[in-house]
Amino acid sequence: VQLQASGGGLVQAGGSLRLSCAASGFAFSYYNMGWFRQAPGKEREFVAVITWSGGSTDYADSVEGRFTISRDNAKNTVYLRMNSLVPEDTAVYYCAAGRSMRANYNYWGQGTLVTVSS
Repeated sequence: VQLQASGGGLVQAGGSLRLSCAASGFAFSYYNMGWFRQAPGKEREFVAVITWSGGSTDYADSVEGRFTISRDNAKNTVYLRMNSLVPEDTAVYYCAAGRSMRANYNYWGQGTLVTVSS
């Protein structure tokens, strides 16, 4: 099983980034896919999730209206579009695959660093 996150980098406050997570080694289209993040000195937190079919999404309050999660089951890839970034969004972002919405994920990627400068 592999979950390869990419697309992180340095961006100014107010800017945008799109993260991608390419999956392999498991039945991607049968799993919900989530994004989580961990800021320096803080615990990992839920960011967003999309159901296996793409029919439902859920977001943390802190990113609602600014971030959009999507998926392409033909490409085994999940995306996180991040707009209006603020310094508080600085973190390592991880993608994960699971059967529920905000917890109990089975597979995790290695993370990609997003740094938002003020």
